[in-house]
Parts: sequence; C-alpha cells; structure tokens
Amino acid sequence: MAAPEAWRARSCWFCEVAAATTMEATSREAAPAKSSASGPNAPPALFELCGRAVSAHMGVLESGVWALPGPILQSILPLLNIYYLERIEETALKKGLSTQAIWRRLWDELMKTRPSSLESVTCWRAKFMEAFFSHVLRGTIDVSSDRRLCDQRFSPLLHSSRHVRQLTICNMLQGATELVAEPNRRVLETLASSLHTLKFRHLLFSDVAAQQSLRQLLHQLIHHGAVSQVSLYSWPVPESALFILILTMSAGFWQPGPGGPPCRLCGEASRGRAPSRDEGSLLLGSRRPRRDAAERCAAALMASRRKSEAKQMPRAAPATRVTRRSTQESLTAGGTDLKRELHPPATSHEAPGTKRPPSALAATSSASSSTSSYKRAPASSAPQPKPLKRFKRAAGKKGARTRQGPGAESEDLYDFVFIVAGEKEDGEEMEIGEVACGALDGSDPSCLGLPALEASQRFRSISTLELFTVPLSTEAALTLCHLLSSWVSLESLTLSYNGLGSNIFRLLDSLRALSGQAGCRLRALHLSDLFSPLPILELTRAIVRALPLLRVLSIRVDHPSQRDNPGVPGNAGPPSLIIGDEEIPEYNLALKRLSFHDMNLADCQSEVLFLLQNLTLQEITFSFCRLFEKRPAQFLPEMVAAMKGNSTLKGLRLPGNRLGNAGLLALADVFSEDSSSSLCQLDISSNCIKPDGLLEFAKRLERWGRGAFGHLRLFQNWLDQDAVTAREAIRRLRATCHVVSDSWDSSQAFADYVSTM
Repeated sequence: MAAPEAWRARSCWFCEVAAATTMEATSREAAPAKSSASGPNAPPALFELCGRAVSAHMGVLESGVWALPGPILQSILPLLNIYYLERIEETALKKGLSTQAIWRRLWDELMKTRPSSLESVTCWRAKFMEAFFSHVLRGTIDVSSDRRLCDQRFSPLLHSSRHVRQLTICNMLQGATELVAEPNRRVLETLASSLHTLKFRHLLFSDVAAQQSLRQLLHQLIHHGAVSQVSLYSWPVPESALFILILTMSAGFWQPGPGGPPCRLCGEASRGRAPSRDEGSLLLGSRRPRRDAAERCAAALMASRRKSEAKQMPRAAPATRVTRRSTQESLTAGGTDLKRELHPPATSHEAPGTKRPPSALAATSSASSSTSSYKRAPASSAPQPKPLKRFKRAAGKKGARTRQGPGAESEDLYDFVFIVAGEKEDGEEMEIGEVACGALDGSDPSCLGLPALEASQRFRSISTLELFTVPLSTEAALTLCHLLSSWVSLESLTLSYNGLGSNIFRLLDSLRALSGQAGCRLRALHLSDLFSPLPILELTRAIVRALPLLRVLSIRVDHPSQRDNPGVPGNAGPPSLIIGDEEIPEYNLALKRLSFHDMNLADCQSEVLFLLQNLTLQEITFSFCRLFEKRPAQFLPEMVAAMKGNSTLKGLRLPGNRLGNAGLLALADVFSEDSSSSLCQLDISSNCIKPDGLLEFAKRLERWGRGAFGHLRLFQNWLDQDAVTAREAIRRLRATCHVVSDSWDSSQAFADYVSTM
C-alpha cells in the first residue's frame, strides 16, 4: 500500500474509533454506570485515549480531524495542544463551535492570574496567545512542563506572534536581544505587522549591547512596522542615553549605531547615505530655526553620550559642581553672552540679509510675548538660572516671613518638606543644564551641527506618546521639546508626573512651533504633575492658544501655584484681578473635551460658568475640584442656569465635589421642561449623596417626563445607609437612564460627612 493511502486509512480508522467511542460515552451518560472502577483515580475512558492519540498525531491526522462532525470535534478540542487548537479555530467556527471556554480554562490553569474587573475580554484566544508570547520571551514559563504547550513542530514565539497587539519591555531590556537575533527574524517580521503598542516598564540601566539591540528593534517595529503608540511607565531614575534613544526612534529618526549592521529593509540606495544640508533642514522642520540653543544643548549632550558609549571605559572622576555664578563668568569670558543667545547671528551658510522662515519669526515673537506674559526668559534661549519660587520661605532663619494665623506653622512645615526637596532637584537639574551650556562654548565644534539628527534619516513615527512617572531632567526635557516641535504625526500626548517645573515653558513653545507645522495632527493632550509654575487657568489658556486645533485637554496639578490660592498672604489677589474678563474666552474653537482633576477651583467660579456656557465643548470634567466649597447657595443656581441654556454639552462629570442631596436636587433642574440642555452623560460619584436624595431626584425626572438621557454614574455614594430606598431610587432611574453603581461601605467616609454637615 502506498504511503499516502496508508496515512489516509489510519486517519479514517482514528476517526471511526472516535465516533464509536463518542456514541458509547453518550450512552453511558444517559445510563450512569455502577462500576466500582469509576472515580477520580479510574483509568481514562477509551474515547479519551483515542483523543490523546489523535492529538499526538495531529501532524498527519489534522485534515481528517478537521473533517469530523461537529459533536465529535467538540469533544476532541479540549484534548488538543494550544498550537493545533489555534489552527483549528476557523474550522470550528464554521461548524458552529466556540473555543472561548477552552482558552479561558487554559488562562486560569496556566497563567494563574485573574483579569481586571474593568477589562472586557472579547477574545480569550488572543489574550492567552499574547501573554504566552511575553512569558516565553522573558523565560518566565517552561513550555516543556505541560504537554499542551510543548510541540516540536512549532515555534512558540513564531506561532503566537501574530496575536500580539502590545508588547511590554521591562527592567534591563529583556527580550530585545532575542527578538533581533537571526533565528527569530520571522518572529520580528510578524510582530512588525501585528504590534500596535510598545510599553516600557521599570527600566533599569542597560549596557551598550542591549541598547544597540533595542535600536534595531525600534527601527523594525516603528520605522518599518505598524507600532503607533509608545508608553513609558515608572522610571524613577531615567538613563538619559536610553531615554533619548527611545524618543528619537519614536519620532522617526534613524541612524545605525557604531558597528551595527545595516538595515536590509532600508534599501541599497539609502544605506550609508547621509542627508544633504537641505535634507537635514527638512528633517528638522524647514519652517523653523535649525539651530537654537535648546537644540545645540541636546546635540552636545547626545554627542557626549555617544562618545562615552563608544569608549566603554568607566570613569571614576568626581563630579564637578558648576555654580550659577561660575558658569555665567565662564560664558562671559569665552565670549558668549546669554542675552545675545536670544537672537543668534546669521550662521556661515546663511547670509546676513537672508529672510528667516515665517515660523522662525513666529517663534521669536511668541517667545517675546511669553516673556511679557510669564515674566521669564524665552524657552528658545540657553538654559537660564531658574527664578526663585514665589512661595519660597526659610522658616527659622533670619528674614523669614512672619507667621500669620493659626495654620501658619503647619503651612511652613508643609512648604519646608516639599519645597526644599523641590529646590534640591531644581539645583541638580541646573547643574546639568549649565554643564550642557558650557559644552557649547566651542569645546566640541562637531556638536554645533546636530550630528545626532542632521545625519539621520527619517521614517514613519508613532502617533501616541505616553510618559507616566518618568522624571525629566533638563537634558531629557530639551530633547523632548526639540522633537515635539516637528513631530507632525503625533496625535495624542500624555505627560504624567514628569516634574516639568519651569520646563513647562519650553514645552509650550515647542507645542506652539508644532501647531505651525503643515500637517500637525496633535488633537489630545493629557498633562499631570505635582507642581505647576503657572496658575491652572493661565496654563489652560496657554495650551489652548498654542494648539488651536486641540480637541481633548486634560489637566491635573496636585499642588497648584500660589496664585491659585488668593488666601495666602502676599499673593497678587483673587483670580479676577489676575485674569481680566477680556482674557476669559477660549482661543480654541475645536476643543470638545476639557478635564480638570484634583485641584481647587473654588475661587474660579466665574471661569467655570464661562466653560459651562461654551457652545463648542461637548464634555467637561471637574473631578475633585472643590467647586461648591464657597458660595454654594449662589453658585449652584448660576451653574444650573448656564447648563440649561447650553444645547451642545453632552457630558458632565462632577465626581468628588461634595454635592450632597441639596446639590443633586438643584442639579435636577437641568432636565426640567424649560431647559435646552441635551446632557446625556452625568457622573455624580463620590458626592455624599444619600438614598432619600437620590429617590427625590428620580421622582423629579419622572415628573418632568424626561426621556432616557444616557448614563448616570453613582459610584461611592452613601446609598448603603438605606438599602430599600436606594433600590427603589435606582429602579425608577433605570426607566430614564442607564445607571452604573456599586456597593460601597460609606462608614469609611465619616470624616467627609462631618465636613459637609
């Protein structure tokens, strides 16, 4: 008998045995067996033995198994390993079978983690395969330990790579070297087409070889791949060289590392070719100055990093502290004037009479306008000594401010703990910036030509950049701002707790330059930090002015500027005196979503009312903003009146503002018969609302005959104080809207309750 006919006969025999044993198993289920051999230690049934045999020989029986009837195939599916279970997915769907329960059981048994309750898993196969890929890459799972994971005919990385949508690189860049190795070339090619999000978590210091591997990996996944989002999480002490590498590669710049192999995907024509001078200016943005002080600083620092990497020789020389005075003296002695840096003379390739690009003039004018607005040095200049904080105090020293009021002592202690630490960090960043400026004083002429960028080629770049808890030094902030000014493909930017400080001014200038670029696509900005040198509303207005096409803006500042708190002695006065009424209107008609989180807006009620009257905003969030801390009896009616006349506002989120029952009932008037409001989403979580107040709110909605208005969020309110009344209120509300609530123990919020009595 010919070999193919023999395999076909064996396949038919397995299928017939499987069908027969399936019928036998079905009959046994109908009439339970009374044999004493049954039990957990009983030998496997004939059908299970046949199923295991089929699974072990799927290499030759796969086509025959695919042709089995649905009921038989359904019993065989749980016996297959993950590779054949994944391959048979399409056939199972055609037969009306689902493998989701099997993949969920595999997740519970092998991954041994419970997905977040907020996560909605639509495909357990993709979720399992993505996690399986990461575990195999990091070496945290042994595929030989379980028969369902081990099959010599398949590569675990290659087989699961097409399901990977996001990849996380941790610690010392584990996995980067393995992915760029030649045996995993097909894995990397598959990832280039499937991967969309690249995350970095808890990065540590890495060697030059690991960074070179990461350079090749980013080039393949971003420049020649489909990665559109890069996120960095929890990097307390960022390594500048590694951070700048990730940023520049994400922005689309590519230059092979020293001694690195050429990229086979770039083409023979582009290998080893350095861009011309005109092309270099195009890469950096032809409509903006090519060399400002920030760019020269970044170039000098990047060049010094490259030199140290190439030498790979540890240096034990003690760090030299450069004081502000000595730096200025050295710059003056070397012929460098800080004031002259604001308006640099024409370079050798630019004639004295040559007209500068419009964006250059705009940048200069914007810098001068920001100087008059913020009372600071322009961000386009070299790093200047940081001004003293307005609320700096030296308690216990001569000349200290006299304490006033009973809470002055605690405020002094608070300021001492936080501000002194902040000044220490500012001093460290100042040393880095001043050393960088000293490097520009002719010590390394090659740095003045931006070798790291002008000698680079530019490819596709990502559209979403997220930096979570990554402190930015002066070096990193300069590099980020320089890249942002021409990053036209960027659509969403998240900067969360990066310690920007006065670098916020450089950020604003770079965003202003970016908005002047043709094809700018930045539409969402999320900014969070501990401190802000600008009052909240001034910061908001500055961002809105800089990005006139911005659609989503979210701001969170834990400890606002002193000017946000007019009650502090020595402040310039209430917000109405700081911000004139003529400056209140927004400068962005495209803005649709605006969010404020964890800040005190009790003294900004006129600005809040203006935002609620804005006919362009569709969603506003005031989360834990203490809106009703002052003048609640007067402010609530004004707020309701503003919302009743706004027909474009669709969503209002007010969590954590201590509305209480009285505030909720006042808010119910927004849905009255004489209202023009089209509000369809309302979030009143964490607002000290009791069951009786919620019930009255529901009755008023019923009385006014209000139709379904969308979603109502009620998390962490005091609904457990009267469960019966709360259930009745929610039942009535569900006839009007979709209610989302929880079972929260309000006894933990007793202190909050006392403060609202």
